[in-house]
Amino acid sequence: MLNLVEEIVLLMIDDEGSFIPVRDTAFDHSVAGAVLMDLAFANRIDTDSDRLTVIDSSPTGSAMLDSALSLIASSEETRSPSAWIAALATDEARPVRDMALDSLVERGILERSGAKFLWVFERLRHPIVDDREERAVKRRIAGVLLSDDIPDPRDAALICLADACGVLPAIFSVQEIEKARPRIEQLRKLDLIGREMSGAIEEIERSIIVAMSYMPH
Repeated sequence: MLNLVEEIVLLMIDDEGSFIPVRDTAFDHSVAGAVLMDLAFANRIDTDSDRLTVIDSSPTGSAMLDSALSLIASSEETRSPSAWIAALATDEARPVRDMALDSLVERGILERSGAKFLWVFERLRHPIVDDREERAVKRRIAGVLLSDDIPDPRDAALICLADACGVLPAIFSVQEIEKARPRIEQLRKLDLIGREMSGAIEEIERSIIVAMSYMPH
């Protein structure tokens, strides 16, 4: 089973194996948010509007998550979720993204290929060679948006994260997103995973939106 970081990275890959065009640093913020959401689902962190705290510093077994967990646990400074998202987006997002790509390559979902760019630089691409996981993720998202059923908590979190970071337009048309907007807003309000966990996910999502609102277009 892919974690949220791997799913977000996979959704960011286009048919040519390149990253989809998104607003500057949106990718970094989406990866940072996915890391924190994965840690919240793993019961490693908790949040409120003022601070993010580690409630269990034991490793999760995933290098892409444990690096961030170790950084947060070792910090002597208490930071808000938005401050941690900004910090992780700056210092951790690119290495975590690369680890997610490596994991997807090792799983046989992507392959790695390189091409000379301007006869000097090598531009790496990651074409999808096994699209079953990608189709499954998109099918889950579509299934949640088109249904009134209570969704799986991770699926709801993935949709809210993808929406906050501007990934959904790469999956659906503008008309489809507009039609699904009431359902997306409904997902934000559902108490899916208990009051504490739901609050943590919502706070992470709000922090991403706030952080990205200050980014240049």
